[in-house]
Amino acid sequence: MISKARYIENTESLTEDLPLIKYENPDYIYLALTNARCNKGEVYVKEGDYVKIGQVIGIRKSSFFEQNIHSTVSGTVEGIVKKFHRTGKLLDFIKIKNDKLAIYDESIKDRTDDEIARLTKDDFTKIVKDCSIVGLGGSSFPTYVKFASDDPIDTILINGVECEPLLTSDQRLMLEYPDRIMKGIEYTLQAFKAKRAVIAIKHKYQKVFEVLQEAQKRYPKLNIEIKRVGDYYPQGWEIELIKSALNVKIPVGELPSKFGIITFNVSTIVGIYRAVKHNSPVLMRNFTVSGDGIKTPANFRVRIGTPVMDLIEKCGGYEGDQNKVFIMGGPMMGANLVKDDAIITKTCTSVIVLQEKNYVEEPCVRCGSCVYSCPVGIQPVQIMNAYKMKDQKALNGLDVNRCIGCGLCTYACTSKIDVKDYVRRAKMLIK
Repeated sequence: MISKARYIENTESLTEDLPLIKYENPDYIYLALTNARCNKGEVYVKEGDYVKIGQVIGIRKSSFFEQNIHSTVSGTVEGIVKKFHRTGKLLDFIKIKNDKLAIYDESIKDRTDDEIARLTKDDFTKIVKDCSIVGLGGSSFPTYVKFASDDPIDTILINGVECEPLLTSDQRLMLEYPDRIMKGIEYTLQAFKAKRAVIAIKHKYQKVFEVLQEAQKRYPKLNIEIKRVGDYYPQGWEIELIKSALNVKIPVGELPSKFGIITFNVSTIVGIYRAVKHNSPVLMRNFTVSGDGIKTPANFRVRIGTPVMDLIEKCGGYEGDQNKVFIMGGPMMGANLVKDDAIITKTCTSVIVLQEKNYVEEPCVRCGSCVYSCPVGIQPVQIMNAYKMKDQKALNGLDVNRCIGCGLCTYACTSKIDVKDYVRRAKMLIK
């Protein structure tokens, strides 16, 4: 099938002006035992066990770090089942029946302002690690690893761009919970002893700009700038964002921390706030359901572990009788789903449901559109041809691993070739 990047032609935001609908009590929640970062998992509970909100019920492991698995409801464990993860893979999930009593684990308790003021950088690092805070913009990179950096940090950069089409979950977060963002920034500035913070948003987000400006006035002691950047894709890519917001050029492969900069997604900043203030993991997040395949697109505030099908039902179900294309995440970088039996994890921002269109792939005409559109300056068409020939030597000289998976090569292709998929396969080949 042609990449989902082909499907976003002539689309506009369908949910930008829609307030959040709270859907916080599904009958069941499902928590992934593994994910894209951690390929091993261990369960601490068994079928029939009673669990509380915020209780550690397992752990995910990679070669370099670990992530606690927290229950997001109180209720009874019903075992391990297979569900689709945001990556499109069928994985093991812990199934919990929600008793809807909202009983919290004893570990979830507020810190006073005086207690927070005494926290050291090591304290902050341990808190975000124990609460399993990760990059909530989709990266799922453990936040405690960033906090553990020894590089001196001057600037905290908050990514509020949300650059992919059709997504509005971060916009609603900034519009409806600006004070949580400011408090998260306050704690992060304290942890890194940084001089300033910059919140980057798209220039067209006038309402967001006004709301953040008003919130900023309530925190006069914080050195926070609200920076409006370009309305283009992929403006949210870290290197591009730093260049636009701070006028600092980071070479591909270098860490921003080496330049005195740490970046966080705006949702991650709210996660840091909740971890520090309430000693709480991420229990809920904003989630967009959109696309022309849905009867009533909407923005939701949902419990982590909620089935996507619950939200599709809340949206009135599917529009029309033709086949649908399901995308978990944004239409450019999200994952195609073969079924709608998927679960919302911490790093899920949206599900896009589109009417299926039939595209016919034509021969490459060597127009160069994929090359001109590539933000990292690689040669997608040459990579595609080398992959077809299984020429690993040529691939090694084409900087394949610099690809950020943005999908612009596929979107720009005049022959409707899924160039991005060939580059992805080339990455796997040279591994």
